[in-house]
Amino acid sequence: MKNVPLAIDVVEAKSSRIDSVDFDNLVFGNVFADHMMECDYVDGQWKNPVIKPYGPIQLDPSAKVFHYGQAIFEGMKAFKDDNDKVWLFRPMANIDRFNVSSKRLAIPEFPEDLFLEGLETLLNLDRDWVKKGFGNSLYIRPFVIATEKGVSASPSKTYKFMIICSPAKAYYSGEVRVFFADKFSRAADGGVGYAKAAGNYGAQFYPTNLAKEEGFQQIVWTDANSHEYLEEAGTMNIFFRVGDKLITAPTSDRILDGVTRKSVLTLAEENGIKAEVRRIKVSEIVEAAEKGELKEIFGSGTAATINPVRGFGNKGKKYELPQLEDSYASFFKNKLMEIQYNKAEDKFGWRYLVKKN
Repeated sequence: MKNVPLAIDVVEAKSSRIDSVDFDNLVFGNVFADHMMECDYVDGQWKNPVIKPYGPIQLDPSAKVFHYGQAIFEGMKAFKDDNDKVWLFRPMANIDRFNVSSKRLAIPEFPEDLFLEGLETLLNLDRDWVKKGFGNSLYIRPFVIATEKGVSASPSKTYKFMIICSPAKAYYSGEVRVFFADKFSRAADGGVGYAKAAGNYGAQFYPTNLAKEEGFQQIVWTDANSHEYLEEAGTMNIFFRVGDKLITAPTSDRILDGVTRKSVLTLAEENGIKAEVRRIKVSEIVEAAEKGELKEIFGSGTAATINPVRGFGNKGKKYELPQLEDSYASFFKNKLMEIQYNKAEDKFGWRYLVKKN
C-alpha cells in the first residue's frame, strides 16, 4: 500500500539512556532505546508521523483497543556487522504481513514507504543501541492500536501506529521443552491465527501457564477440531527432524506465515536437506520418538531465531531428545546468522542495508 509521501518530524532526545544499560545481562523486551515512531490515523488517512523520545502515551479509558482488542504487531530485528553497518532481515516480508494482519482486524493498512522510511530514520537515531556480535540485535516492535473513544461494538475510526525498539540477546535462556496441546486451542478455521493479533497471544497465556507448572516452557498447538495434528508453538513455528528428513506444518488461516520459517525451508533446499511441508500427526511424532527416529525438534521465529527443543510431553508421558553435535538446529541458526550479520554471501537478497542519513 502506498500513499502520498508524508514528512516525518524528528524530535531528538536531549540525552541518551544507553550508558545506564547493562548489555551483557539483558532481559528480553525490558529495556527500550531512546526514540520511538508514532503516527495517527484520523479522518480516513495516516497523519503527522513523528519520531520522538521514548515515553508514555495517553489514551482515553474508552479507547476501543481496551474493549474490542483491535491491536496487531510485528517482530523484526536489526543487526550490526563488524564494520558498523546496520542491517535488517527481510523487512518487506514483515511489513507485508503487518498489513495482512491489519486487514484481518479491520485496521487501515499502513503505507509501506512510510513504514520503511520511519524505521530507517529511527534506526539511524538509535544506531548505537545495535550492538555487534553474534546473538546481539535490536528487536523492533511495530504495532497499531485502536484509539477511538467509545464502547460501541464497531471498528475504530482512529488508530495509532508505533515502532519501539529493544536491545536483545537470546529470547529463551536454558533448555526448552514443549507440551503437545490436547485440550486448549490457539486458533480455528476462519479465525485470526494467521494474523499477529494481540489477542492470539493473550488467549494462550493461561494454558501455557498450566504447561509451565508441568515443566514445559511452550505449547505446540494442535488443530482445534481433533487435536490430532501439530501446528505451531506459542511464539515459534515448529520443525521436526525424523531421521534426516525435516517436517513442518503448512501455513493456513490458523498458522502464522513465519519469515524465519520460510527462510529455513529455502536454506534446506539450498543445502540438499530434504524438507516436507505437510500435516503432521501427533501420533507420528510420538511413534518416531519411541522408535528413536525423532532426532530433533526446533522452533523458528524472529525473537528466538532457531531454538532447539530438548523434549516434549503428550498425554501424561514425557520424551527426551538426543543431544546431537551436528544438529539441523545449529546448522540453520549459523546459516541465518551469517547472513544477518553480513558474514556470508546473501544469495537470496534477504539483507537490507540501513543507510546512514
